[in-house]
Amino acid sequence: MDAAHVFARADLTGKRFRITYGPFAEPELPHVERLLAGAAEVDITPPPGMPKAGHSKNAHDGTGFRTRIKARVLHLRTGRSSVVLVALDLLAGSALVQHALAEALSDTDVPLSGIFLAATHTHAGPGQYSGSAFYNDWASNRPGFDPDFAAFLVARLEGAVREAVASRRPARAAFGMTEVWGLTRNRSLGAFVRNEGLADRRTEDQRRYAAIDPRLHLLRVDDEDGPLGSFTWFSIHGTGISHHDTSYNADVWAYVNGELVQQVLEATGSRMVSGAVVASHGDMTPAVKPGMLVFPEAERVGRGIGAAAGALHAELGGRLSAEFPVVTALRQLDTTEDPEVDGIRLASPRIGWAKTAGAAENTTPVLHLLPPFKAGHGRRPRGPHGEKRIAGTEWGHSRFVGPPEAFPTVLPVHLLLLGRAAVVGLPFETTVEAGRRIGDAVLTSGLALDTAFVSSLVNDQTDYLTTPEEYTAQYYEGASVLFGPQQQAWVAGQARQLADDVAAGIGSVPRERSFDFGVRRYLALPTGAAATRLPGAVRFVEATPTEDAFWEQAWSDVAPGDLVWHEPLVRVEAEGTDGWTPVADDEGWHLGVTYLGTKRSQHRYAARWYAPPLGRPGRHRFVLAANGSQPEIAGPPFD
Repeated sequence: MDAAHVFARADLTGKRFRITYGPFAEPELPHVERLLAGAAEVDITPPPGMPKAGHSKNAHDGTGFRTRIKARVLHLRTGRSSVVLVALDLLAGSALVQHALAEALSDTDVPLSGIFLAATHTHAGPGQYSGSAFYNDWASNRPGFDPDFAAFLVARLEGAVREAVASRRPARAAFGMTEVWGLTRNRSLGAFVRNEGLADRRTEDQRRYAAIDPRLHLLRVDDEDGPLGSFTWFSIHGTGISHHDTSYNADVWAYVNGELVQQVLEATGSRMVSGAVVASHGDMTPAVKPGMLVFPEAERVGRGIGAAAGALHAELGGRLSAEFPVVTALRQLDTTEDPEVDGIRLASPRIGWAKTAGAAENTTPVLHLLPPFKAGHGRRPRGPHGEKRIAGTEWGHSRFVGPPEAFPTVLPVHLLLLGRAAVVGLPFETTVEAGRRIGDAVLTSGLALDTAFVSSLVNDQTDYLTTPEEYTAQYYEGASVLFGPQQQAWVAGQARQLADDVAAGIGSVPRERSFDFGVRRYLALPTGAAATRLPGAVRFVEATPTEDAFWEQAWSDVAPGDLVWHEPLVRVEAEGTDGWTPVADDEGWHLGVTYLGTKRSQHRYAARWYAPPLGRPGRHRFVLAANGSQPEIAGPPFD
């Protein structure tokens, strides 16, 4: 579906994208006594050529996929609530996508406040869909908003939500928590140990593994046939793969979801939909071996987390109930109106020099070694931004970074109640201590709760959120706090106020939203040019210290825009007594596709099957699936 259809009301003249959404009505839905639920999963992998978001100018355009990027939807309808929990294998949610999706779903019973748009925060997915000009320009290696990719994303999500809503049926749910140790570490320990109330302020290497949030929260939903879907929150960055890699991939989260789904399938025979997203993750990094930002290590970490989620999922089977309260409320707070809470007002948005040096383990070459870019090189506190060394200085910030109107000014705060658990959806990359303080603030509200925690990067992206003490260190995280050192206290107050309002029966407050972006088009579109699909030679590539062994099948085909990348492209078959049987496909963990460019006017591709079963007798072959206008073709056998 193209941008002209999805954004039919948008003004796309003069290389600008402009659209306004009026306040969405919050309908009072008929009361449903017992839980209904539905689930769906869709592929959102685009063709090669999209800028990748997460590592800013250190990133690259995508050249294909190593693990597909997907969106998982879990729909809950009970009481007067109708909610869709959406897990995106992308950098963050997007206020624009959320509002466009709400408009597209206006004929359903899912309101804007019921769209909880969360993310895995993989740094290897496409960008150019954000709800603010700043992140469309700076999150990726190339700038601009791409209306074609945004429209593709909205259309795919609309289809998934409609499928989940249409398939809803009587269900039971349970919510629980477990702890995961040894698979994450704190990348900003020097800032973390400044927090008040810490009993242990050591900074030796081993302490990075203790200064984490080990909690993994999981919502399990079953129908009468068994597990239907789950939604998981865990505190870990999607940075297990180096920014030098050019593939689209879901990073550690591909393996978290894959391991959980596989364990549940083996235990129950049900293939459920698993959505997993970041909790308070701002200073949490995958505990891969130092210097090993590679797929085998990301798989080890991800599958370890998935195994812990699988054990918790099994435990929750004995606690499932059809009487499972769900409530949601959304506030969109406009910082230009100076909303005050607990006597705190936010400063105007500014970023610090230390942000340009990159985060630990993915630093900008050379720059991270030099003052004033070097982490921890703050200034004497002055002005509303305290210790922050403002990029470009206060006078040159707009010229160096962007004008004030490019920054996000509307901050969504989304409260989701699941039984006696409160999930605080925020647009920030929240550090673990900041997240704990916000959760504690919500626990002091009038709601009857057992736990409260933060889900980061929900509905939009507004950079980092640290504690005031962490801010003083001016590491990457503190330099990325836009609104000054009191931002965390302000957010905690707003979250507590929203929880108190919900306890008093006051829900979402509708707001008009306008979006105005500079347009750059990257999404590869169909050319209509025909080409013969020709399989080439197959070769084996031996394992290295940083990569699994793989078989590779090269082939020539139509242009990238003439293939449908969110549909199957390749599978591997094994020869048996009854013919050829599929043993791997590109929906899983170990089969990816790369665009190699053109050679003699032919578009060249390679399929790579990683970690194949070595030494086992028998022949295999790659099969290019029917895709677009191209027929299915089997390549030559190999063994």
